[in-house]
Amino acid sequence: MAVKFAAVALFLVLTITSILGIAMANKNCTTGGGGAPTWNHTSGGRVWDFWPKLNATTHSSKTITVGGLENNWRYGFNYSDWANNHGPFYFNDTLVFKYDAPNETQPFQHSVYLFKDLRSYQNCDLKRATKIADVKDGEGEGFKFVLTWKMKWPQQPWYYFACGEHDGAHCNDGGMKFAVLPISHPLIF
Repeated sequence: MAVKFAAVALFLVLTITSILGIAMANKNCTTGGGGAPTWNHTSGGRVWDFWPKLNATTHSSKTITVGGLENNWRYGFNYSDWANNHGPFYFNDTLVFKYDAPNETQPFQHSVYLFKDLRSYQNCDLKRATKIADVKDGEGEGFKFVLTWKMKWPQQPWYYFACGEHDGAHCNDGGMKFAVLPISHPLIF
């Protein structure tokens, strides 16, 4: 019985001192004339208001050139490896696909497709994809795509990109495909 009483008493003492320690650590608490705490009421401090005020900001969105500045959207570059090594990608980041339109010196065409699901992406099934950029859209500043929240719970907002030219050969054989799972920006306190 005495051991049980001692354990309960110790628990109560530790709980009360922890609560007081947290409350007294509040930056809004000052000691008044008689040693009693006084509160800076302009900041809303109260005995129960000992949680820190959160000044949360988010990271700014980035503009990311797909493949990097030296590896524009082109055949023979492994974009899946690039995406794995350059993440994480966040919601509201902008992906920029830069590629030249076909001409005498650059006869190869490129485009950008967005697949509906993982299976069509893995098989480069263009019938289950939507063309989001044509062969001329990558010129100049490039084609810009913003990663937004597009799915309903519980689906994950994966984005599956690929080049759809030459009946999927650029996707299947040329490494011109990658997947992105954007995440929310972390908060900075």
